[in-house]
Amino acid sequence: MTLKGMTPFPPEFAERYRQTGYWQDRPLGAVFQETFARFTDRVAIVAGEERVTYRELGRRVERLALHLLKMGVLPLDPVVMQLPNVPAFHCLYFALQRVGAIPVMALPAHRYLEISHFVRLTGAVGYILPARLGTEEMIPLAERVEADCDSLRFILVHGAGGETRYPALEDLLQRDSGLSPDALAELEIDPTEPCCFQLTGGTTGVPKVIPRTHNDYHYVSVASSAVSDIGMDDALLVVLPNAHNFPLATPGIQGFLLQGARIVLSTSMEAADALRLVERERITHLELVPALLIRWLNDPAIGAHDLSSLRMITAGGQKVQAEVKRRAEAAIPGCIVQEVFGMSEGLLTIVRVDDPEEVRMETVGRPISAGDEVMLVDERGREVPPGEVGELACRGPYTFRGYFRAPVQNAASFTADGFFKTGDLMRLHPTGNYVVEGRRKDLINRGGENISAEEVENLILGHPAVKNVACVPMPDLVLGERMCAYVVPQAGATVTLPELTAFALEKGIAKFKLPERLELLEELPTSGFGKISKKTLMAWIAEKLEAEGTLC
Repeated sequence: MTLKGMTPFPPEFAERYRQTGYWQDRPLGAVFQETFARFTDRVAIVAGEERVTYRELGRRVERLALHLLKMGVLPLDPVVMQLPNVPAFHCLYFALQRVGAIPVMALPAHRYLEISHFVRLTGAVGYILPARLGTEEMIPLAERVEADCDSLRFILVHGAGGETRYPALEDLLQRDSGLSPDALAELEIDPTEPCCFQLTGGTTGVPKVIPRTHNDYHYVSVASSAVSDIGMDDALLVVLPNAHNFPLATPGIQGFLLQGARIVLSTSMEAADALRLVERERITHLELVPALLIRWLNDPAIGAHDLSSLRMITAGGQKVQAEVKRRAEAAIPGCIVQEVFGMSEGLLTIVRVDDPEEVRMETVGRPISAGDEVMLVDERGREVPPGEVGELACRGPYTFRGYFRAPVQNAASFTADGFFKTGDLMRLHPTGNYVVEGRRKDLINRGGENISAEEVENLILGHPAVKNVACVPMPDLVLGERMCAYVVPQAGATVTLPELTAFALEKGIAKFKLPERLELLEELPTSGFGKISKKTLMAWIAEKLEAEGTLC
């Protein structure tokens, strides 16, 4: 049975991926149950002074899975999880896998607008969140979501200390459920069904939901690990939010645990805090977005710590300039920067360790699997000659076949023969690697976080002083892009950036999606077809920033 609203892999492709060994037809929970048993006394997770072995991680996962089962959570039940970089995240993620439920991978930055959308779209039965994030109390968010979403049957809170009516996740991790582990063995979990729902900024409205199956999510971690120089004695510092596809599975947390290696969690993205952990824990691998890497390179802490253990910095989420790679490799001798191009929807290209230096500097690598099928096409869907720029279209053993419950978007996003049209513009390098040249998608890539311009525009249009709006990326030396909102006010009205951002925050949008500059116009420029010309607006703001001396 296929989950309603999910587009499965066609049978002939599924059989091909099994025959070639890409798919193992094993539920992800079973894969990691075996992994935890295999590496027993090795340290799996380091968080502050806490060191969790594989054996202990397996015990916690099983205990929590039995509690979830006792609460009525069953295979294919969606559960929104929104936890920061703490060990409870991993216990919960793998416990949901053991039950066959579907974790919906919400980010700590998401708020009511996004969380309520995820719950309603997926029909989530549960929501699990921290009691607070930094100084912000999160319980009011839980209460608001609970009041407005009928499908929710339970809410669990992490770190509340008994200060809320919601059950504590810590309590379930510490006490016995009364159920036998045999109850988990009796569950029927189909490895072709979703093991998690990843999320995307998308180009239309609030984030879309991406089903990742047990088969494809296991395979992408295995295949990306194989080209990332990971050994049993290595350690990954996790500074990006756990729930992102990049630090979770490509190769990320899953890839390192499958190798018996350590993951070290950081709750801070500050250079001094993270680099202190690199020195203390002898970190070998980092996974960063370019904006964070640039920030660290500009911080005095980069020269204040012993970073000699670092062998690899994998950077992705947006284009990494060659100069940034060279600076990083000069600042950390013996470490190379490995650029990756990937998407929550699937395809992953990675620069290989043995690629010539000039190729590493210029390209984003090549696909990780021989089963990946890649085309670069023009606006009519015809393949472009080698070396010319075209839109990336792909399909393969770990690239999804459709957004969840989104038939309109799927019709526009896939070719008739199942290639996903990514909206990213690339060209083929003579070596067979790929070079990113831009995108067709209406997105702002702020430090690796994709923000849907349409989502923010729709929100701003609700402001009574706004007649029309267009949100465009403006160049930024550190984050790559920030959002500029061009607004046409209503007749006789005016509006300020603080007013717009306050209005958007009241609606419950994540802070990272807020516009960071406002430009007022009497009318928006249009193309020859009468559409708003965002290309013109982008040129205007770039010229204005240059004239102001903001860019250099």
